[in-house]
Amino acid sequence: MVQRGAPGSRTTRLELFFDLVFVFAFINVTSLTATTPTPLNLYRCLLVLALLWWCWTGFARVGNAVRTDQGLLPVLGFVTVAAIFLLVLSIPGAFVDRPGGLDGPLVFAGCYFLIRGVQLAIFISVERGNPARRRSLLPRLMVPMTATALLVVAGTVPQRVASGTPAALLQLALWTMALLVEYVAGVILARIWWVVVSAGHWAERHALMVLIALGETIIALGLGARFFTDLPLTLPVAVAAVLGIVVTAMLWWAYFDTLAFALEQALHHARDPATRLHLARDAYTFLHLPMIAGIIFFALALKDLLAEAAEPGSPPWGVPLGGFWISVFYGGVALHLLSVAACAYLALRTVRWPLLLAVVVLVGVAPLAARLPELAALAVLAVLTVAAITAETLSENGRRRQVRQLALEEQLDVEEEQSRWRREHL
Repeated sequence: MVQRGAPGSRTTRLELFFDLVFVFAFINVTSLTATTPTPLNLYRCLLVLALLWWCWTGFARVGNAVRTDQGLLPVLGFVTVAAIFLLVLSIPGAFVDRPGGLDGPLVFAGCYFLIRGVQLAIFISVERGNPARRRSLLPRLMVPMTATALLVVAGTVPQRVASGTPAALLQLALWTMALLVEYVAGVILARIWWVVVSAGHWAERHALMVLIALGETIIALGLGARFFTDLPLTLPVAVAAVLGIVVTAMLWWAYFDTLAFALEQALHHARDPATRLHLARDAYTFLHLPMIAGIIFFALALKDLLAEAAEPGSPPWGVPLGGFWISVFYGGVALHLLSVAACAYLALRTVRWPLLLAVVVLVGVAPLAARLPELAALAVLAVLTVAAITAETLSENGRRRQVRQLALEEQLDVEEEQSRWRREHL
């Protein structure tokens, strides 16, 4: 039996278990580009990440509408986790099938359809008593079917009608069409059936995904240097590790210090369902994707930086990154800061000038940083990021204290109420 969610519901342990798969997913997505660092492969990384995000946000909508840890939903959750895991395993062969195993593109497409199908099945169970929503069932079912069909065609047809670059471009066009089908249809159909029941749950789920993405940068720092195998801990490696943590901490601060609280408060304040829908969809579903993508790009650039610095034959501070890697490195941080500023403007109608200025400076400095040794480029990035976040924090004045104080009062009241209930019932 499916139990509906409540306005005060929060993230369940099953949802946290589901999110663990995305730790592995983010590692595989970065590996997809790291093996062949080209703009074409970077776009593939974006496409896979966007489809993964759409799978995840569908499960977030399910968790907002129903209690995922009750009834049969844990079983369906385990099916979804298994499908996501197989989908992630198939990522290296999602575009071109690798010999000697299962057909990678077909496995990816099949798992994607299974994930979306499970999500729709849960919503059908919840909405079976609502005639208006039942009428939207067929269009909603056609969306993942169309997207999956495009993924199947992308994995089988291009190699048969062309070769080399034309085949790759045709395949990317089909993937892009599949992505547009899901996102455009999601915007249109969401007006009919999507309701945000718990603002707290919705905000918490997205904040946890930002944390998981930030965790990928820590993993990239740790695994990239191969400290536990054969590479020594040298002074350049130690400096680079600290600088990487500094930038990661600043990316955390840009989102979690004030914005995460302010966004959730704005979502709670939006009593009108249409207003809440637009805020939840635009600020969270759409703008959190580039925010997380920026973090993933930064992690991608860090992946082998420490290993190169630790190699005995490398220059003390590394070699110049070049145009592609500096674009990923600086561009990832700039994309994250720009998305944070966009969220602040959309939800709070405040312009975060220090963050916007930082984006302009990063774009302007990137061509010069591309000529610097890679650890020097990382040092410049760390200095610019710390300066931007410090300026943003100081410029918030009383607004920052007000937002954080309100969040603290809510937390204390919730804890007091929980303690009272436990004293009476446990």
